[in-house]
Amino acid sequence: MKLHTILSATAATAALTVAGAASAETMRIGITQNNVGVDSYQTTYEQAFIAAAQANPNVEVVVLDAGGDVARQIAQMEDLIQQEVDAIIIWPTNGEAVIPAVRKAAQADIPVVVTNSNIAEAGFDFVASFSGPDNITQGSRSAEIMCDRFKDLGIENEARVVQISGQPGYTTAIERAKGFEDRLPEVCPNVTLVESQPGDWNREKSQQVMEAFLVKYDDIDGVYAGDDNMGVGALNAANAAGRTEGITFVGATNFGVGYDAMARGEYWGSIYQSPVDDAEAALKTAIDLLNGEELPFLNYFDTPKITQDNMGDFTKPVF
Repeated sequence: MKLHTILSATAATAALTVAGAASAETMRIGITQNNVGVDSYQTTYEQAFIAAAQANPNVEVVVLDAGGDVARQIAQMEDLIQQEVDAIIIWPTNGEAVIPAVRKAAQADIPVVVTNSNIAEAGFDFVASFSGPDNITQGSRSAEIMCDRFKDLGIENEARVVQISGQPGYTTAIERAKGFEDRLPEVCPNVTLVESQPGDWNREKSQQVMEAFLVKYDDIDGVYAGDDNMGVGALNAANAAGRTEGITFVGATNFGVGYDAMARGEYWGSIYQSPVDDAEAALKTAIDLLNGEELPFLNYFDTPKITQDNMGDFTKPVF
């Protein structure tokens, strides 16, 4: 087993190559990730992905990170195609912009697995399989959590909600927002979604967005955030303004900080999603494809609801 660093001139970024004992059957799989380090979920995902590769003697992986830069990710796709890897896993920085690069890989007979956040539907023909959560279902379940809480509080006919979404153009952000926005009026038709603003998956920016909401609106009963990293940013803003009481905070991916805030009684609920499961599922999907197994196009893993009421059934997230 070896782990060493190489420099990819085409991608203009550092890469990790993780390899087991070389053999005629060794699969070489490249991955280009969205933005490792922007949040602890993606950092934990990378660590779990590398660990899973190290545990498989028949797999060698080239691990790249786009740093949130679409142009860099496209260059990394080109680099992996030129290296003639056996399969490519991509965590898209932008679901539309990466389609030409994914098409080029497919034309080179390199199967592409999209992980965590799907590309736009126009690119589906060039993708072998998607591995990750059902983000629309996650948004929908978050709306149900919010509505159930409002009903318990007796404010389902008057509550006002603000939304902090993820990065614009990012499929996960679009789908989680859509799931929430479509489901909320179905379960709580009299609740008003007064405004949505992007938090870019960033806690500090989300705190600033929430600060602006608090200045603009005297009456906020609920905050829906695309993940707990942003949700806790919103919570921090409400705490600083002395307005936490009476606001229901709901996220769409439970982070450790969200879990802790739930334990303190400040944050109501979220969706439980493991980055370890996410990473291992992506690698397994690529391996299964290379082994000739038939897989569904949308290869989802389950992400259940978690609230203050049932959080004891779940371990604290490691990210």
